[in-house]
Amino acid sequence: MNQPRALTTEPVAPPSPPPSPQPSHFEAIGGQTAVDRLVNAFYSQMDSRPDATGIRAMHVPDLGHTKAVLSLYLAEWLGGPRDYTAQRGHPRLRMRHATFAIGVPERDAWLACMAAAMQQTGVPPDLHKVLMAAFFKTADWMRNTPNLPAIPATNPKEAS
Repeated sequence: MNQPRALTTEPVAPPSPPPSPQPSHFEAIGGQTAVDRLVNAFYSQMDSRPDATGIRAMHVPDLGHTKAVLSLYLAEWLGGPRDYTAQRGHPRLRMRHATFAIGVPERDAWLACMAAAMQQTGVPPDLHKVLMAAFFKTADWMRNTPNLPAIPATNPKEAS
């Protein structure tokens, strides 16, 4: 026969709090202000790098709207507010860029501008490395011209 268990008067320790989640890349980079700085530095690189003249020519002369859209997108992509999706819907990056010929040189120029912008704006080295690996995957996926397959040495994750 089961005997009822006596109630104890000893205090029960509260459950431990769940481990704090890792900050998002958006938080780690410094929030929206840092994303805006990064976007400005990125387009400054695009305006000044000889290897980026081809991708700069894909943009309108006044980059105001383009910068605003990239800031929204990057903030969300980095784990920040979902304002891009709320305002513009699903990113559909390939569809939105389908009118531009994007090959290995364009991919590499975009990555070079972003790498330089992250360096210029002081993105911490560990985060820089993680983001460049993720940017490479996206930029390589955006290629839409019949070029050779991705060259592994240009993948920042594999080149280190």
